[in-house]
Amino acid sequence: MKAWLLIACLLAAPASAEVFTYVDAQGNRVFTDQPKPGNAKRVPLAPSNRMSAPATPPALATTNKPEKKPQFRYDMLRILVPEPDATVRSTAGEIIVSVTSEPGLQRGHRYRLLLDGQPIAEPGPSPVFPLTDIDRGTHQLSVEILDEQGQIVERTANQPMHMLRMSLAQKRKVKPCALDDYGQRPECPLRDKPAEEKNLLQRFF
Repeated sequence: MKAWLLIACLLAAPASAEVFTYVDAQGNRVFTDQPKPGNAKRVPLAPSNRMSAPATPPALATTNKPEKKPQFRYDMLRILVPEPDATVRSTAGEIIVSVTSEPGLQRGHRYRLLLDGQPIAEPGPSPVFPLTDIDRGTHQLSVEILDEQGQIVERTANQPMHMLRMSLAQKRKVKPCALDDYGQRPECPLRDKPAEEKNLLQRFF
């Protein structure tokens, strides 16, 4: 038993150590790390199976970058007036656009109205946009919400709107310049003035 313990200790020794064995005078097998003259023999040792520890990777450099604040999101943004596909009749091409959002406009945010994809009014906190001189025809309305840096937070889809601008000629067809209202309507030219009715009794005075 002692011989096996000695072998285990010698095997656990560094790989550079050598082990020798011989039989002493009493006939016992002896293992030692010291060479003994005579019948001592070197014991071959198996190579060590120890593995070198992996190199520790260098610590990743950390930069103190400020955390980006998540952007505020609105649950709803839409145009109230005019309604989608509405027809607006105005001689001067005037229209009032009203928008709403849920929740309400946040501090530092602004509404911006777009007509046919182009901003048509300065961004501001008011949800009402009075517009004038809008060309006749079909147009696309949309509204955006901008943050403090001018970045778009929300935007609606394009909403069609039709502008009908009645010309003076069309107005005359609807209501001609009658004698009783002639002079009250500046669009009535002299050539269109109705003839005055003649009173037969006037010739006797």
